Order: sequence, then C-alpha cells, then structure tokens
Amino acid sequence: MYKFEVYKDKAGEFRFRFKASNGETMFASEGYKAKASALHAIESIKAHVGGASIDDQTTA
Repeated sequence: MYKFEVYKDKAGEFRFRFKASNGETMFASEGYKAKASALHAIESIKAHVGGASIDDQTTA
C-alpha cells in the first residue's frame, strides 16, 4: 500500500516521505516549521497530482 509518512527530523522540522507498497521511499519533502504545513502540502499533492504534466528536460 502506498502511503505518506510524516516525521520530525533532527532539526525539529516536520517532513514527509511518500513510500511505495514495497517500502521504498519514492520522494521526500522539504522541512516545515509546522506540522499543519506538512499536512497541507500532502493534501495539495493529493488534490493536484492527476493534472500534473511531465516536463522532460532531457530531450533536445
């Protein structure tokens, strides 16, 4: 099952990572001062990911 994990880093900031069903981290966030900000970022990703485009900057 895919999931977002919210955690506190060594500096005391809130971060999240997105994990695949095999447990591998697919991506991680920047640090947020407030937990609510990290949770808001997750909700924003969930709401907008379907409309995201791919910007392949490896092509000529």
